[in-house]
Order: sequence, then structure tokens, then C-alpha cells
Amino acid sequence: MATGTRKTAEQRRTEVIAAALSEFAITGLHGTSTEAIARRAGISHAYLFRLFGTKKNLFIAVAGSCFERIRTLFENAAAGAETPEERLEAMGHAYIEMLGDRELLLAQMQLYAACADPEIRAIARTGYNGLRAEVTRVSGASAAERYEFFAVGMLCNVAASMDFPELGDPTTW
Repeated sequence: MATGTRKTAEQRRTEVIAAALSEFAITGLHGTSTEAIARRAGISHAYLFRLFGTKKNLFIAVAGSCFERIRTLFENAAAGAETPEERLEAMGHAYIEMLGDRELLLAQMQLYAACADPEIRAIARTGYNGLRAEVTRVSGASAAERYEFFAVGMLCNVAASMDFPELGDPTTW
């Protein structure tokens, strides 16, 4: 009888973060049950807590994963462009495409909604500042251009979360 290869704790953590992202995206930090996350991940409830300690720690890990995905997306998108304007445009287009991943989008929105908690707010600020630093580093764009980039990005988040793409299109205003 063949036996499967045991997964490492790190592999399991990655799988649980993906499962938790799906659950948190729908019902947020306070509305999501750890039982639902464990079930989706195919692990025991006890093992979920062994891996993350608390539901909040798991939510924070999901937030970190989201920020890292976006940071990597920006870095990769800007890589081939020559001017700051081209880099920002490439990052913007890549971000708009990424907004098609509804779970990632809604997980971001749930993170912002959970900012009443000081620890979550600190994580959100740190992650967002990391994205600002990455865009500064890879774009070479001016502060005003970066400000507009993030302002339009947040508008696109809101428009995508409402499934209202026209809102993000300046020609419809």
C-alpha cells in the first residue's frame, strides 16, 4: 500500500492561508469561523490553532500574503518598462487584471474593514506603506504621480468590489 508524502508545517501553513483567504473574503475577521477554515483546508481545528495560535494571527498572515502578492505583481509589471509613466501604467494594468481575483479583492476590503482593531490597523498600515515604498522603488515616479496611482487604485478597488467597472473609468464621469 502506497503512502502519501507528509506535508511540512510550512506547506500546511500556505494551504491554510489560501483556505482562510477564501473564507475571510466572504465573511471577514469576525464573521468567519475557524471551523470553516479548517474544514476548507482539510485539517483539524486543533491543528489550525497549532499552526497560527489565534484566528487574528491567521487573519494577519492572510493580510501579509495579500500584500506580498501585490508587491510582487508591481515589481514584475514594472520590470520591462523604461520610463516612470510606463512603469506606473504597467503596474496599474497588472493590478486591474488582478482585481479579477474576487477573493483577493474582497480579502483586501475585509482587511480595511477590520481596522477598528489597533493591531490589524497597524498591519494594514505597514503593508500599505510597504506597497508605497515598492512603487517608489520600482517606478521612479514623482510623489504626485504615485499619489494619483494609489488614489486611482483605491477607486478601482471600490468599483471592482461593487462590480461597477464604469466607476473606475474616467470617461464615464
